[in-house]
Amino acid sequence: MRLATLLRYLYLSYFSKPASERVLYRAVRRTRAKKILEIGLASTDRTLRMIRLASSYAEPAEVQYAAIDLFESRPSTSAQQISLKQAHRLLKQTPAKAQLIPGDASSALQRAANALPNIDLLLISSDHDEAAMQNAWFYVPRMLHARSVVYWETVDAETGESTFRLLTLGEIQTRATAGRRRRAA
Repeated sequence: MRLATLLRYLYLSYFSKPASERVLYRAVRRTRAKKILEIGLASTDRTLRMIRLASSYAEPAEVQYAAIDLFESRPSTSAQQISLKQAHRLLKQTPAKAQLIPGDASSALQRAANALPNIDLLLISSDHDEAAMQNAWFYVPRMLHARSVVYWETVDAETGESTFRLLTLGEIQTRATAGRRRRAA
């Protein structure tokens, strides 16, 4: 490992701000993530850092990034406002093969889940609460493999601080089957 790569990793994993994102950078390194999916493009800075870090552990051409977001349809009260065109322009600067999928989690995953196999790292932003993800969970397991890592961001209502909760594959499967049963009823 080159010294510059090691120093960048150490900075991102132990000293970068916000501190809650450090767990994501550690996950990129630990899993040697080549395929990253974000449901809700919450922070383009975080996205760029993850892609660059992933590119330092794999051949840059192997790194694939996908994001599902409302883009222009996002409510104006949302902190991150980025258009589809701006996101494309930004991601063109990275070595990753980027795919942007407009829409809410449920409809976008319904359209694209089969085209996004073997995701190594899946991030769900705090914009997507339990209700927003209810129908989307059904599609998530088909995109994952045995070593996939899934983090769901939550924001404390009082402090405004975000945290990332690691979801087990068992939890994801339970949510997926629960959503399926609700639709069948």
